[in-house]
Amino acid sequence: MTRQIVLDTETTGLSAEGGDRIVEIGCVELVNRRLTRNNLHFYLNPERDSHEGALAVHGLTTEFLSDKPKFAAVADELVAYLRGAEVIIHNAAFDVGFLNNEFKLLGRTETIRGIAGEVTDTLAMAKELYPGKRNSLDALCDRLGVDNSTRTLHGALLDAELLADVYIQLTRGQEALLIDLGGSEPGVAVQAIDLAAIVLPVLAASESELAAHDAILGQLDKASGGKTVWRTVAH
Repeated sequence: MTRQIVLDTETTGLSAEGGDRIVEIGCVELVNRRLTRNNLHFYLNPERDSHEGALAVHGLTTEFLSDKPKFAAVADELVAYLRGAEVIIHNAAFDVGFLNNEFKLLGRTETIRGIAGEVTDTLAMAKELYPGKRNSLDALCDRLGVDNSTRTLHGALLDAELLADVYIQLTRGQEALLIDLGGSEPGVAVQAIDLAAIVLPVLAASESELAAHDAILGQLDKASGGKTVWRTVAH
């Protein structure tokens, strides 16, 4: 079973080192690349006001957050939920830094990379796939056909749900590589196939096909000014 947690946070500002805190955590669970709806979501009292710019992004006011739990009250549940899973985050350094700082403020030694089996940064993935292009979550939603029309303000759970869809689209080719017999539906028999018993036919090219191929090679030789090497390589 492959268990992955797509995670996002909202914060009071951009600097954990400068005293900013987490105001929301959203987690979405995938098992064998399928949404389970076993999600985890917290609003948190950060014990400080959000910066004006951050408030404009997430809209979570000090008044709204004043009666919400502090990070200390949810830390154990969060650790248990993330334990051993691959954690998927967009711009992982930001969220990991804030979460690690929250643990540090409690005098705890846990880190997200220590808790999780692996941390995957979808921003780094997107930059490799789409170099030189905008790779924000909104840009990826547009590029990959993920509907983000309900996203007027940033929200950790909504963004984690969108990122789960984006991640599945980014890694769509991996589905063909996933062979997990243990993940089969109950009652479904999986029959083994002996590939050694399969003999693939060898089809030789005809004389006309060989002549046509040789003519194309001749054209390439001429176009390259005699710089091709395939006729000089021993077969």
